[in-house]
Amino acid sequence: MVLIAAAGENNALGKDNDLVWRLPDDFKRFKALTTGHKIIMGRKTLESFPKALPDRQHIAISRDKDYIPKFPCTLVHSLEDAIALVGEDETAYIIGGGEIYRQAMAFATDMELTRVHGTFQADTFFPEVDPDQWELIGERYHPKDERHPHAFTYLSYKRKKGGPKALCPSKVQLGHRHPRAIDQIFQDPGIPVDVKTVARLALGTQ
Repeated sequence: MVLIAAAGENNALGKDNDLVWRLPDDFKRFKALTTGHKIIMGRKTLESFPKALPDRQHIAISRDKDYIPKFPCTLVHSLEDAIALVGEDETAYIIGGGEIYRQAMAFATDMELTRVHGTFQADTFFPEVDPDQWELIGERYHPKDERHPHAFTYLSYKRKKGGPKALCPSKVQLGHRHPRAIDQIFQDPGIPVDVKTVARLALGTQ
């Protein structure tokens, strides 16, 4: 499970359901990484697209049981339901928005973050990257030029092996189907308290 996002130095993602920059080379990288894979997003992110992105299976999350997507896609009503659609050998990308990123931090094993160098006014923000949980394994700087009004850096992270573990999607699916198993699921000392809290919210147990 991979988080992919572009965020300012103040973690700004966007405003009024739109980006606050236009970075063509970052769009190209997003396309190259996500093409051929499942992409998971919230309703507002889906609605920001004029049409479906080619060669990707869209999974949209909305709590509204009567919601009708603007174009054909797979509609689910929780992040847990979205994760259940991803096979063990598949790579899926979480593409937004802010609340979906926050919840998905508990499940992700990798992160592709474009850090846009500047601070921006925004109403949606990316969660803080905890250095105790995430190891930076690669970075590449892109300077400002005539096509890119801001410099930015591609940052690739992997969850640290010695740190808190990503919550296993299969455990959450088990707890969702069998509520009596929830307490056993969260006895694992390797899962930090904040991750357990997100999972309990996803399971509707608090």
